[in-house]
Amino acid sequence: MPVLPGAEPYRHEGGEVGVLLCHGFTGSPQPLRPWASFLAARGLTVSLPLLPGHGTRWQDLRVTGWQDWYAEVDRELAALRGRCRDVFVFGLSLGGALALRLAARHGDAVRGVAVVNPANRVHGVRGRLLPVVRHLVPSGPGIVGDIARPGATGTGYDRVPLHAADSARRFLRVVDRELPQVTQPLLLLHSAEDGVVDPADSARVLARVSSVDVTEVLLEHSRHVATLDHDAERIFEESHAFVSRLAPRAGAVGAPAAETSGGSGTGG
Repeated sequence: MPVLPGAEPYRHEGGEVGVLLCHGFTGSPQPLRPWASFLAARGLTVSLPLLPGHGTRWQDLRVTGWQDWYAEVDRELAALRGRCRDVFVFGLSLGGALALRLAARHGDAVRGVAVVNPANRVHGVRGRLLPVVRHLVPSGPGIVGDIARPGATGTGYDRVPLHAADSARRFLRVVDRELPQVTQPLLLLHSAEDGVVDPADSARVLARVSSVDVTEVLLEHSRHVATLDHDAERIFEESHAFVSRLAPRAGAVGAPAAETSGGSGTGG
């Protein structure tokens, strides 16, 4: 299937400090592209992959699961580690959970973690019913449009395949158990109002990680897709300052800059 316009993966060859960005469930690289471009313009090497099953049609996501999504970002992390001295992992929503698991499993290979509105669990009746309902109903309403800024839109699916949603639910339980293994510096940015991820998820992440160096930032003017919302510039600036503090050589160029999008990524 062709990739939706704007949902293409993105890569930029910059200096010896790299950042892997992970997009959210049913979304695409598009909401993170401005963040990736901001970091690339400051000399960082950047990778923003397209997760399997995403960026085409929601039916393609139905036949994938969390192991596929995690394997993709794990491969991208390995590729960045092969060409960068320091590597950071960033993520939005379920992408935040992917970033946290990379940190938990790879230890010192990850220099720091920055997450925006990270998902931690599927709450309430919806979470309890998913294992059964997914066999009865193929999909539910989409979740990609929670943005306060007028005119801003995210590229993603208008339907959520419930088989994949249940896999995401199970993945979040795996990540929650592994959060104490996260010891790296952590920057967590979360919106005051979020129609997709419960604010309690950010609080639980902060309570369960073992990181000593922790910075929490409240995004007062944004909803869930904050990277396209009123606080986007603050996210970009705070995350770049975070990288620069921990890796002073951030932006030092070791090779000519180049960027790619489209066929260099993997989609479902």
